[in-house]
Amino acid sequence: MTERTRLTTTETVYEEGSWLFTVRDQYGEPDEVLLVPCEDESDGPVEAWINRCTHEAQRFDRGFGAPMRDGQLVCPKHGSMFDACSGYCDNGDAADTTLVSVDLAVEDGAVYLTDDSYEFAHAGSIEDGGTEGAEGEGTDEEGRDDESDDDMPSSTSHIGF
Repeated sequence: MTERTRLTTTETVYEEGSWLFTVRDQYGEPDEVLLVPCEDESDGPVEAWINRCTHEAQRFDRGFGAPMRDGQLVCPKHGSMFDACSGYCDNGDAADTTLVSVDLAVEDGAVYLTDDSYEFAHAGSIEDGGTEGAEGEGTDEEGRDDESDDDMPSSTSHIGF
C-alpha cells in the first residue's frame, strides 16, 4: 500500500522516548504504530510495533508517550515488559508472545515507513487525526478540527464538578 513515507528522525525518537503515528490497513481501518529506540545495533536504531499489548490489546502510548524501562516497553495495565528490539515478552500476562512489527527503513537518520500492509495516515494517535492530518483540509497545523474549542475538554462524560 505504501511505497516509502518519511515519518520522523531517529533523533526525535530517542529524545522523546517513543513516537506515535496512525496508519490505515488494507481495508482502510486505522491503527496506531509506535516507534521506539532500539539499543541493539543488529536490529537498527529504532523499531516499529503496533501500539497494543498482546494481552487484552492495551495501548502502550495512551497520548503521553510509551512507558519504557531498561530497553523494554511496559504494558501500563498489567506490567508485562516487551523487548524494544525484538518485541518479545518473557514475563507477566503476555509472556511468550511477540508484538506485531511494522516494516521501516532508516537512512541518514530519517525513519521511513516501508510496510506494504499499511498506509501512513498522520502523526499521533487515531483520535488526533481529523482528515488524515493534512493541513488546510479541515484540520489546523496540530491536526485538530478547525472548529474545535481548545478551551473545552474532549470528554463526553456527564459528570460535573
